[in-house]
Amino acid sequence: MPKVLVVADTPWVTNDVHAALSLPGFELADHHDPRTLIDAVTAFEPDVAVIDLQVASMGGMAMARSLKEAALAPEFPDLPIVLLLDRSADTFLARRAAASAWVQKPFDSAELREAVAAVLTEEAAAGP
Repeated sequence: MPKVLVVADTPWVTNDVHAALSLPGFELADHHDPRTLIDAVTAFEPDVAVIDLQVASMGGMAMARSLKEAALAPEFPDLPIVLLLDRSADTFLARRAAASAWVQKPFDSAELREAVAAVLTEEAAAGP
């Protein structure tokens, strides 16, 4: 069962992600505080993180980079990240942050499901 950590502080973004990914076999957990993201990942052990580009005092790019840096430690997972972008020009930021995938808000459910499925498939193919 894929576990998805949803990192957003705007209710409509969280609701849209839940609407898209509340599927049989998926487990979703919400997180709103970027300062405790590493702890949330450690506690929930997600298979993928869906992160909004704008969350509180720390942008999605900084959170993605923080997760990638934490993954340098052998006990921390190299977590695939799907960034939720504000505009198409933000793809530059997503690439710089080493996000696994991204979609632009507002997104439709199928688009987000495809992005999450693609990164989960890549992770499964890569293996341990």
